[in-house]
Amino acid sequence: MQQRYNQSLRILTAFMVFWLLISTLGSDIYGAAPTTAQGGQPGSGIDAVLVVDVSNSMKTSDANKVGNEAMKMFIDMLSTQGDKVGIIAYTDKIQREKALLEIRTPQDKQDLKDFIDGLDRGPYTDIAVGVKEAVKVLQKGADPNHEPMIVLLADGNNDFNKSSGRTQSASDQELSKAVEEAKAAGIPIYTIGLNADGKLNKAPLEDLANQTGAKSFSTSSADDLPRILSEIFASHLKLKIVPIQSMTGTGSFQEVTVNVPNANVLEANISIMSAQPVETELVNPAGDKVAVPSDDVLLSKSKSYSLIKMLSPAEGDWKLRVKGASKDKIDINLVFNYDLELEMEPIAAGSHKPGDKLQIGAYLTSNGQKLQSAELYKNMKAVLVAKDLDSGKTEEIQLNNTGDRFEGTFEVPEAHDYELKVRAEERSFYRESEPVTISAKAASGGAATPPSTPAAPEEEKPFPWLTAVISAIAAAVLAAAAYFIAAAVKKANRGFVGQIVIEIRDENTHEKSFPQYKKLNAFKGKFNLHQLLQLAPELKETEKVVFTPAKGDRILLRNGSAAQVEKSGRVVDASAGLELKSGDRITLPLQHIDKTIFIEYLV
Repeated sequence: MQQRYNQSLRILTAFMVFWLLISTLGSDIYGAAPTTAQGGQPGSGIDAVLVVDVSNSMKTSDANKVGNEAMKMFIDMLSTQGDKVGIIAYTDKIQREKALLEIRTPQDKQDLKDFIDGLDRGPYTDIAVGVKEAVKVLQKGADPNHEPMIVLLADGNNDFNKSSGRTQSASDQELSKAVEEAKAAGIPIYTIGLNADGKLNKAPLEDLANQTGAKSFSTSSADDLPRILSEIFASHLKLKIVPIQSMTGTGSFQEVTVNVPNANVLEANISIMSAQPVETELVNPAGDKVAVPSDDVLLSKSKSYSLIKMLSPAEGDWKLRVKGASKDKIDINLVFNYDLELEMEPIAAGSHKPGDKLQIGAYLTSNGQKLQSAELYKNMKAVLVAKDLDSGKTEEIQLNNTGDRFEGTFEVPEAHDYELKVRAEERSFYRESEPVTISAKAASGGAATPPSTPAAPEEEKPFPWLTAVISAIAAAVLAAAAYFIAAAVKKANRGFVGQIVIEIRDENTHEKSFPQYKKLNAFKGKFNLHQLLQLAPELKETEKVVFTPAKGDRILLRNGSAAQVEKSGRVVDASAGLELKSGDRITLPLQHIDKTIFIEYLV
C-alpha cells in the first residue's frame, strides 16, 4: 500500500511540475489571464446554537418548560433558506447535543423540535460547560457568510458536584476564556433568564450578553416569548419590530393590516400569542384569500403561540383576520427579514489632512446588485458615523437622500485616525455599511518613485502551434491519469464530518451511561466502533462494526459482528452496508456481554 502511495505521489508531483510548465508556456503564448471580479454575496443568514440548562434546578426555575417553548419558537422564526441551528443541553457536562443542522424544509424544523421534546434533566449545573461547547461548535462549523449567534436559556446559577473538585473560580476562568473566543469570532451571546421560582441570578447572564455586544432578557411566562425572540432577531439581523395593535378576542374574526413595504422582503414573521387557540385567515393586496398554511405561507403552532411565516410576500397591504376566544387577550408581533445590504462607495485614495472634505456616498444592494428603487429609498434616512480612533469620540453627520443613494461630506477635523461607516434606517429595518479606516496623520517621508520608462515594443513572433498542440495533448493525458490516481488516494484518505453519540445500557441493572460525543474529523478512510469505545477489552466484538464515509455528509456502517443492528425497533441487515444520515439512531445489543450500545449520528 505504501509503495502504491509513493508511486502515486511521484506521478502527481511530476504532473504538477509539468502543468506549471504548461501554464508558463500558456502565459508566454496568450499573455496574462485577466482577473475576474467576484460577485456580491447574498444577504447573510443565521448560524445559531441554542444552549439550555437541563439540570434538576430547572424543574422549579422553568417549571412550565418556557425554555423549550422559546427554542421551538426561535426555530420556527428561522428561514428555510439555509439558516443553521444546533442545540446544546448541559448540566455540569454536555447532556445531549444536536450539531448545526441546515434548515431547508419544515421537516428539518420538526426534527429539531422533536429533539427538544426528548431532553431529560440531570444533576448539577455549570454554565461554562454549555457556553464553551457552543463557541466551539460555531468556530468549527459556522458558514463564514452567515451571522453566528448563541442564545443561552438558564437561571444563571451554578451547582457543582462536590466530589468532582470543580470550583466556582475554575468555572469562571473557563467561561471567561470562552467569552473572549466568542468576542474574537464576532459571536454575540444573547441570554434569556428563566425565573419561575424567583431565584434568577441576573448578573452573570447580563454580563455574558454585555461583553459580547448582545442583549439579556428574563421571563417567567411564555407570554413574553414573542417580544423577547422578536427583539433578538431584530437586534441580530438589524431589523425593527413593527408594532401591531393587540386585541381582545370576541369569538368572531377581527382584522388587522400587515403592510409589506417593498419587494425586497424575504420573509414576514407574524407571531400570535394567546392563552387559547386562534383561527387565522390571510388576504393578499389583490383581495384574494390565501390559504394558511400553503406553499408560500407557513404555519407553526405550539401550546403558547402561533407563527405565520410569509415567504417573499407581495408588496402592499395584507389583511390578517384572527378569531380568538371571547375576552382572550391576543398579542401580535411582526418582524420582516430583508434581502438588503448597504455599501459605502470607496473614499478617494491618497493622503488626508485636517480640513480635507471627503465625499461620502452609499447605496442599497440586493444579492450584490445596486438597487434603483426610489420607492424603497422614499422613507429612509441615513447618517455617516465617524469615530475618532484616537479620542474615542463619535459624530453622526446627516446624509442627503437623493432617491437612489445617500450623499454627504466629511470634513477631517484633526490629524487623527478615523473609522467611517454609513447607517440607513426606516420603519422596519436598518443597515450599516462595512466600516473603513482613514488616516489624517502626517505621512512618513520617502523617496518619490520615478516614472517608469515605457518598454520598447517586442517584435511579433509567429504563434507556436505545434508546441501548443503537443503540450495540450500531453497535459490532457497526464490530467486524466492524475485524476484517477488522485481519486484512488482520496478515497483511501477521505475524511468524516460530524460526530457519533454513544450511550451504553447495562442489561442487568438497566442503567444507561451518560452520552459520549465522539468527533469524527480525526478519522480518515474508515474506523471501527471499538476505536470509539477506547478499545475496551470486554467490547472487543465491536471491532467488526466498521464505518466509512458516504456522499452527502453521511456515513456507511458495515456490520461483520454477530450482534444484530436495530433501527426504529426493527432488525436490519447491515452486513452489506447501512447508510446513516444526520439524526439517525441505531441500537446494537452485544452477544458476548449483557450490554446494549445506542448510537446516534449527528452532523
